Amino acid sequence: MNKEILIAGFGGQGILFSGKFLAYEGLIDGKEVSWLPSYGPEMRGGTANCSIIISDNKIGSPIVDKPDVLIAMNAPSFDKYITEVKAGGQVFVDSSLIDAKTDRDDVEAYYIPATKMAAEEGLTGLANMIILGLFIKKSGIMPDENIEKAMRKVVSAKKEKLFDLNMKAVELGYNYEA
Repeated sequence: MNKEILIAGFGGQGILFSGKFLAYEGLIDGKEVSWLPSYGPEMRGGTANCSIIISDNKIGSPIVDKPDVLIAMNAPSFDKYITEVKAGGQVFVDSSLIDAKTDRDDVEAYYIPATKMAAEEGLTGLANMIILGLFIKKSGIMPDENIEKAMRKVVSAKKEKLFDLNMKAVELGYNYEA
């Protein structure tokens, strides 16, 4: 297995947190992992993306030029990266913030109103984890039992109250019918 994943959006959407969650899951599963965050100079509101590689083999470079999976959290990211996804890849789109649909027929595209769902469920700021829940289900990237283990790694003890909220968000996305 070798999955190259690109999560992209703007600062404050939890892009780096999402990537770290996937990276920890890969480690828990005994895989080789690369996590490469990239963000603009702004703390919130600037561009952010995160490249994650999860592989059975050694990883030569952490750069993801042609992702197997694109998770797009805003329209500029969708526009910028949709053409870079490998044929046969998967695209996950926050349809609350992105009106566009891909015209590519060589990728599987999933549209989920993650930001809207987060707001309706009192999970503001957790659209990233909702969309990850759908990604986990549709990609088969991780065994279900690793979801909680990985979440325990990324949610620090001093933010323990956020653990259940993040788990609820992942579950919402996982159970979404796309």
